[in-house]
Amino acid sequence: MPAPRELIKRVSLFSELEGRQLESLSKSFKESNFEAGEAIATEGEGGVGFFVIGEGEATVTAHGDELAVLGPGDYFGEVALIDPGARTATVTAKSPLRCYGLTAWEFRPFVESNASIAWKMLQTMAKHLHEAQQRDS
Repeated sequence: MPAPRELIKRVSLFSELEGRQLESLSKSFKESNFEAGEAIATEGEGGVGFFVIGEGEATVTAHGDELAVLGPGDYFGEVALIDPGARTATVTAKSPLRCYGLTAWEFRPFVESNASIAWKMLQTMAKHLHEAQQRDS
């Protein structure tokens, strides 16, 4: 099942999308369900997916420290859309979790045909990188 348009619109990376762009992107997302305690992304392992949480909660940990609790409308894995390298954190379902996932190979053609989303994503990723560097210092 594709992601609800309203949910995708709430993601800062996609907040400027309208009409056909938003509809097209939302159809690229696939629904995934996870049980409490199940890892969705694991620190140090490769990843190709970006996820938006539709229902439930997840915890984010790095180096064994809890960094955040995510809920509906929150997202993670945006770096994996452009770099399949090692995940920087572990995300684990805290409760039954419904997510909508997007892979790099589904996202790339969309970005290539919508330059404005590419710039927005670069800005958001730069902000996340800066925050991660501050956290690690």
